[in-house]
Formats: sequence, C-alpha cells, structure tokens
Amino acid sequence: MPKVLVSDKLSETAVDIFRQRGIEVDFEPNLGKDKDALLAKIGEYDGLAIRSATKATEKIIAAADNLKVIGRAGIGTDNIDKDAASKKGIIVMNTPFGNMTTTAEHAIAMMFAVARQIPEASASTHAGKWEKSKFMGVELTGKTLGVIGAGNIGGIVCDRARGLKMKVIAFDPFLSEEKADKMGVEKVELEDLLKRADFITLHVPKTEQTANMITAERIAMMKKGVRIINCARGGLVDEEALAEALKSGHVAGAAFDVFAVEPATESPLFNLPNVVVTPHLGAATTEAQENVALQVAEQMSNYLLDGAVENALNMPSMTAEEAKVMGPWVKLASHLGNFVGQMTDEPIKAINILYDGTVANMNLPALNCAVIAGIMKRVNPDVNMVSAPVIAAERGINISTTNQAKTGVFDGYIKVTVVTAERERSVAGTCFSDGKPRFIQIKGINIDAEVGQHMLYTTNEDVPGIIGTLGQTMGDNGVNIANFTLGRSEVGGEAIALLYIDHAVSDQAIEALRKTEMFGQVARLEFDVA
Repeated sequence: MPKVLVSDKLSETAVDIFRQRGIEVDFEPNLGKDKDALLAKIGEYDGLAIRSATKATEKIIAAADNLKVIGRAGIGTDNIDKDAASKKGIIVMNTPFGNMTTTAEHAIAMMFAVARQIPEASASTHAGKWEKSKFMGVELTGKTLGVIGAGNIGGIVCDRARGLKMKVIAFDPFLSEEKADKMGVEKVELEDLLKRADFITLHVPKTEQTANMITAERIAMMKKGVRIINCARGGLVDEEALAEALKSGHVAGAAFDVFAVEPATESPLFNLPNVVVTPHLGAATTEAQENVALQVAEQMSNYLLDGAVENALNMPSMTAEEAKVMGPWVKLASHLGNFVGQMTDEPIKAINILYDGTVANMNLPALNCAVIAGIMKRVNPDVNMVSAPVIAAERGINISTTNQAKTGVFDGYIKVTVVTAERERSVAGTCFSDGKPRFIQIKGINIDAEVGQHMLYTTNEDVPGIIGTLGQTMGDNGVNIANFTLGRSEVGGEAIALLYIDHAVSDQAIEALRKTEMFGQVARLEFDVA
C-alpha cells in the first residue's frame, strides 16, 4: 500500500481522498516547518503533499529513498528543488487549475483598487479625515487593458475585463489569431502593448525569458499615467525601476501581490503613494484552497495507484484513461530500450525512435521517456521515466522521434535504434491484443518472441547444428528453456536466437557457448516483467 505524508495544511476532505483510494496517509500539517523532523521521516513515504510552507530542498530529496511524487497544492513550485527531484526520479506535480478564477479575480480587484485609490482612501477615512478631493480616480470603462500572458488565468482576466467594457489587447507568443478572435481580444506584440495600454497586468510564469521582463527601458515606452498590476510572479518587474517611474509620475499607480523576494518585508514599492500591495493573496480564498487540495490528492492517488501523470512539471503528462490504454505500450517501450541498453557497451551518441500505426497517435513524449529509461537502466538501475531524460541530456545524447501511418502487418509497432561511434543497434516490438509485449525484429531480422524475465540472445551464421548445440549446452548447465525463437536474414546468412529461460544463465553456461566457436554474440538479458 502506498504511503503519503501531508506536511502542510490541507483540508480534511483532501486527506480523506487518499484514505478512500486505499492509500495510507499521515497528516502532519506543521511538520513542514520543522526541517529536521521532516528529514528524519521523509524516507518512509511514496508521496509528499505540500503547500508553500514545506521546503523540498536537495537535502530533503536526497533522504527521500522511497519518494515517487511530490504534489504541490497550488501553482508555484519555488519551494521544491525540481532539478534534484528529476535526477532522483521523483515526479513534481502542481495544481494549475484549482485557483485560476481566484487569482484572476484578485488581479481585477487590484486593478479597481489602484484605479480608485481605495486602500489609501480607506486608511484616510479610518483616521477621521474627509479628503474627498485628494483621491480622484479613473474609470475602467473604455480604457485599454494590456494583458501579458493570455493563458488560463490571463484568459479569465480578459473575459472579466471585457465584461467591464474595457478594450483588451494581449501579448502571448502562443496565442493564435483565431483564439484571440474567439476571446474578443486583439493580439499584439509586446512593444505595441506597452505603448497603448492604460492598465497593464502580467500573467506569465517566471522563466529565463520572462524574468525582469518589465525593465526601465520598457517602462519608458509606456504611456504617461499607466497603471501596472502584477499578481503572477515576483521578479517579472524591475521593482527599483518601477519605483522611480512612480516617483516621477510617469506611472500613475501599481498593484503588486508578488515580489522578487518573499516574504517581502521590504521593497522599493513600499510606502509610495497609490501603490497597492498584498502578501501573495492571489490564491487565498476558501474555494481555491479547497479546490487545489482536492486536486492534488486526486492527482497523487491516480499516479501512485494507476500510473497516471497529471500536471507534472518534469515529465510528460498521461491521463488515467491514457495510462490504461498505453500501459502495455509503455512496458514495451521500456523493454525495447532495455534490450539495446544491455547490448551496448560503448557511449551512446543518439537514440532514434520510430512509432508506426496505432501507437503513432498515442502520447509519444511519455513513450519516449520509457524508452530512454529502459536504455539507461544498464548504467543506473534506479533510473525511471522522470530521471532518464535528465541523464540522457547530461550525457549529450540526441533523441529523435518519427511517427508514421501503418506500413506493415502489425497495427502498430515501436522501433528503437541506438547510435554509437562504432555501430547502430535496433530492435522493434509490438503489443498483441492480449496486451503482452513482443519482440518482432532484431538487427533487421524478423522474429516473434515473448519477453521473459531471464533471456539469452545469440548471433550466428545460419548453419546446421545451432539449435542442437544451444539446447545441449543449456541442458548440460542446468538451464531449462521455456521458449525458443529463431530468425535469419536469408538462407546461410546471419541468424539470431532468443531464448526465454526459467532462471538467469550462469557465467559457466555463457562461457560454454562461446567455447563452441559457433556464436558471434552471446548475451545474458534481464527484463522487469512484473
């Protein structure tokens, strides 16, 4: 039974989801604040469910010997060392959809607040002042809103702003003209947006491309009197440059929920007139907190029980429905990779994967990960679908894929080719209707072989006596053959044999085969068929 630790405050309903799904769960909502206690316990668990208080550092992850998945109830994963998790084969997933509406509503609320100077007017009135003329605001109706990032949250902001009768322009490299038309917004380039917008709101993740994207130079492009809202990620805006623009009057106001350094105990934006600041409250509603908690519990349960990967940040996602259909093909992809990995001693330069027929329409990124993991198991037995692509990238291995319509007798098949400086090795396989993976081609030679836990692979010239020698030698060394498959390129040409045997072949048996001088290659193979 999988075991999950909930180390931050999650709703009891979410905790119950784990229990109802048959997962053992320890609910310790304050453990995440005690690094030493977390370090001591983390090795017991298959899953870790957190919010923002728990810091899944490299040290914590190094101690997590059984951990398979970290689930973040929320969008931001800055508190998780994703590189360390990936290298250790731990899936990191978040819940990007549970708080979309809440975050979008907060951005709209912040836009109203800065347009009408509500916080300052409220503080003044609470102080017994009646400074009606001091807080002259502006209407949103008819104003141009520039939305940077028109994805899930940005899209909701666009919809709400149109309801307020604002003109909405959007910059997003992934926004098509058709989608923009459907949303009722005008797709523009960033420079055009900066020059035209009366209000600018940011809704992008923090990446190398977006970090500090609003610089002093870009602020200078904006029209005088612009108001800037950031409820996305700290570090998107140069806070020093914005503070100077606010002081000069070029920017009329700003509303920030996020900061370059959090918790933000100081900032260049603090204590400036018409600057509204909140302590990262974008997702802080009862509904959102419940939604993301339920979502992370379902996602983690789906993965631990069914192998479904949803909203993962370091592995291709695969829904529960896909996992059911693709399960045999994922296993096949792993076996094919494992076969060529066990046969390859020299450094690998490239891995080429061909998908033919029905399998070409499946989730190929997930299948790619299974192939790569199979190949890498020879050098790292602990590798999995998460860590394998990281290891391959570190070694400079080029990965290429090709998908094509059905070309042969099989409804679908996968072919894996490994390229080294000396040679290429290839193996192909398919899944029959019974869901069992099978090898159908090795080195271009057709074959039909089941995949067994213990196997023996040999190559030879197509001459009489091979079958007898194989059988006699195996028998002499106490090896029972469960299945025996042969293939050849042509009469008298190159031939191969693949034996499915009951137990691992001993070194003595391998050496006995080699001494016959009838075989080019003799290789012991092991596969995980559980």
